[in-house]
Amino acid sequence: MLRTIISPVVLLCACLLLALTAAAPGNAAGDLLVYDDSLAAGWDNWSWNSDIDFDNASPVHSGAASLRVTYAGGWAGLSLRAPSPISTAGYDAIVFWIYGGSGGTQLRVITQATDTGDESDAYSVSAPAGAWSEVIVPLSALGSPAQIARINWQERTGAAQAAFYLDDIRLRSGATPPPPPSEAIALTVDATTGRHPISPYIYGMNWAGEALAQELALPVNRWGGNATTRYNYQTDISNHAMDWYFENIKESDAATPPADSAANRFIEQNQRTGTDTLLTLPISGYVANGVDRACGFSVQKYGAQTDTDPWQPDCGNGVRANGERITGNDPADTSIAAPPAFVAGWIDFLAQRYGPSNAGGVRFFNLDNEPDIWWETHRDALPVGWKYQEFRDLTFEFAAAIKQADPTALLLGPVVNGWTYYWYGAYDGQREDWATPDDRLANGDMDFVPWYLQQMKAYEDQHGTRLLDYLDLHYYPQGGVALTGAGNSAKQERRLRSTRSLWDANYVDESWIKDAGPDGGIVRLLPRMREWVAQYYPGTKLAITEYNWGALNHINGALAQADVLGIFGREGLDLATLWEPPKANEPGAFAFRMYRNYDGQGSQFGETSVHAGSTDQGKLAVYAAQRGSDGALTIMVINKSTSPMEGALKLNGTAESGYAQ
Repeated sequence: MLRTIISPVVLLCACLLLALTAAAPGNAAGDLLVYDDSLAAGWDNWSWNSDIDFDNASPVHSGAASLRVTYAGGWAGLSLRAPSPISTAGYDAIVFWIYGGSGGTQLRVITQATDTGDESDAYSVSAPAGAWSEVIVPLSALGSPAQIARINWQERTGAAQAAFYLDDIRLRSGATPPPPPSEAIALTVDATTGRHPISPYIYGMNWAGEALAQELALPVNRWGGNATTRYNYQTDISNHAMDWYFENIKESDAATPPADSAANRFIEQNQRTGTDTLLTLPISGYVANGVDRACGFSVQKYGAQTDTDPWQPDCGNGVRANGERITGNDPADTSIAAPPAFVAGWIDFLAQRYGPSNAGGVRFFNLDNEPDIWWETHRDALPVGWKYQEFRDLTFEFAAAIKQADPTALLLGPVVNGWTYYWYGAYDGQREDWATPDDRLANGDMDFVPWYLQQMKAYEDQHGTRLLDYLDLHYYPQGGVALTGAGNSAKQERRLRSTRSLWDANYVDESWIKDAGPDGGIVRLLPRMREWVAQYYPGTKLAITEYNWGALNHINGALAQADVLGIFGREGLDLATLWEPPKANEPGAFAFRMYRNYDGQGSQFGETSVHAGSTDQGKLAVYAAQRGSDGALTIMVINKSTSPMEGALKLNGTAESGYAQ
């Protein structure tokens, strides 16, 4: 809970997310039921301008039925009249569960002391679409009415709204107070210091669907992943590498590529939602040939293998029955040469169809995807890991061709897979040569990413052209939390702690990383990236185009995701895209809504980060920003503990009058 008197502020609290998935508490002794599968005895329907179904079968929060409400117009209301006025002595809150209609539901709760008047103060509710959430309306927030004759849920937007659902409505007994907060933590927000812009591009995703992108006003959507490394825009076919039996697969039902293709459809979806596209370009020198369902390791050609595609049994996994990997196969089975001119041709095609990058066309381009592990993911065509200079020269050739085709294109690289390859190249990594890494030692024993930045700067110094606009690193937290379910309590706690690897110089990573790489397992990724850029290639922006803290279908993952987005904004990251976005009704999606559309009406977290501090950021994290449209100070508070937390919030730099929401 927060103790404060706040001037113009919007307070975004992760407890709202907690309500999405928390189990319904049992009705305490002394609670007064109003609706539970049916209206309680003696209660009447006094609603106006609304269609009410008290026996709705689905969705329900508990039991066999819920209450469906359809507002026929603005200011309509569901009104439930008690058998006789109820004294509020002994009650402290009205509690109910709500399932928001499409687009979310906006209403206000009001009580009346008599049948015809004596209204209480109003309590505003914004219910998310498509999910049950619990709402607790303290009677103190209604002005502490002495008695209640009617409880009203009134439409508050002035227009009809989609049907929504209520369940388990009760007056909560105040006889047993809630458990006291475990401890008090001091929070400070100062709007006069620490001010810097928050890039909207940090709220991006990979492969977001259109409806979610529209709802979130998604700023950037990435076409990425292993299958994009060999995508052939001319045939709309890509090789799916080790993810699916090294098999060529047509990406859509398009009959006339390149005019119609999966890539074009992705770009055009983004245009409809006002979202910038981040497109992955193939720079390995190969793309898929024109043969749909061609196999990298044909059983007929290379012999029996330990696993094959159940629907295409000639396509194997490239591993013989004795466990040895097949070598010496022919890349031409699936792939054709794709030199820089091929990629430049795609850029020309995109510019002609959609305009240049800075005039409505595709804005961002990845210089391929995770090239550090091509030798593993694409070993049917690229079986040997590259050395430093080989990858540098490949990047120079392709990036220069791209910039020549569209000088305004923004390029992101090297797009490496993770921690190991920040320090080593693919050649040493494939050989697991950590003690005497031949390639790294041949390059002055220099860490790969700093070396890469140094080489990109050298190219600009020599040629007058910047080839690299964003330093892009993929980052998946280790220790078993990424891309997994919530897990047990220990794993959930580790997930919430591990977000500190993004910034905290005192946090030692709780995985194999603590024994690998420099600084004894202190990752501090975002400050480290800033330092690398400042030293080796000033002016380069920072991107993380794949990350995932896992459990996006669980409140634990949603809290981690909300924390990560707050860190990205505070630490000045320029672009980020979540891998594997959540479904629209999963808790992880609501973490994004908290920043991009927290009220269902398009209201967002501010665009200018300001100082926000907590005496224990690991338990009660706080982020703050000022919004340009109305000057509101928006504050995100995330309880990362397993207990109620209390924080005294001190504000500086805001007016002494106004309101908080």
